[in-house]
Amino acid sequence: MTDRCCRCFTVRATALFVLFPALAGMVASPALTQESSPEETGLAIAREANARNDGFGNLTASMTMVLRNRQGQESRRQMRFKVLEVEGDGDKSLFVFDQPRDVQGTALLTHSHLTAQDDQWLYLPALKRVKRISSSTRSGSFMGSEFSYEDMSNPEVEKYTYRYLRNERCGELVCSVNEQVPVDRKSSYSRQLVWQDTDQLRTWMVHYYDRKDSHLKTLTFAGYRQYLDRYWRAGEMTMENHLTGKSTVLSWTDYEFGADLGASDFSQTALRRVR
Repeated sequence: MTDRCCRCFTVRATALFVLFPALAGMVASPALTQESSPEETGLAIAREANARNDGFGNLTASMTMVLRNRQGQESRRQMRFKVLEVEGDGDKSLFVFDQPRDVQGTALLTHSHLTAQDDQWLYLPALKRVKRISSSTRSGSFMGSEFSYEDMSNPEVEKYTYRYLRNERCGELVCSVNEQVPVDRKSSYSRQLVWQDTDQLRTWMVHYYDRKDSHLKTLTFAGYRQYLDRYWRAGEMTMENHLTGKSTVLSWTDYEFGADLGASDFSQTALRRVR
């Protein structure tokens, strides 16, 4: 694995995780002891990563989404992203499409929760209506991309069980490989394998397995930068679908921490007013 191998769609530990930028906010792997079981070690790593990312408050960012089909043909979309840290519960996030014109104003609002199923709403400007994403449709494609609606939720620590598998080289780094299994039986994934460097605990790669335990998708991260001398964020995330041969690349820019955001910016009412 090379440099091309991030609490947000880094999305805290893994997955849109990402969504997202929370995946990048991981630092300092806890020490492994002979007395720790693989399950205890995996959970300790997840908790440490989560704790080290706490306190960012909120952030905004810009994003380019590139959709590629099996033949390599591309289409591009411009988006804005906002996330609000919520004490005692999961984060709130908002994605807004600005271009092209046929998707302009479309927005996805997510209220993540620590243990309960997340709440998600999609605003469709052409119909001037807010559509709730049901549990049965969370596995569906988010706006034609290889990211599902489930991928766009924040992966809270409490929503998985963990098992440390091994350490291995990943380019010039050493990565821990951990298995995480969704607690929610309605998840479209049976499990995920996560590669995180043991120095900063940045996530470099995630393998997603479907309910038949086939390797369905791979998410890779690149272009990490550190903000406020603490929070790591990836500049690029690539989701490859091994079943369809399609891929989606998210390129992140203009990260801003401490924006003027509050809970009212992440309500269904605000969703209807988004521009």
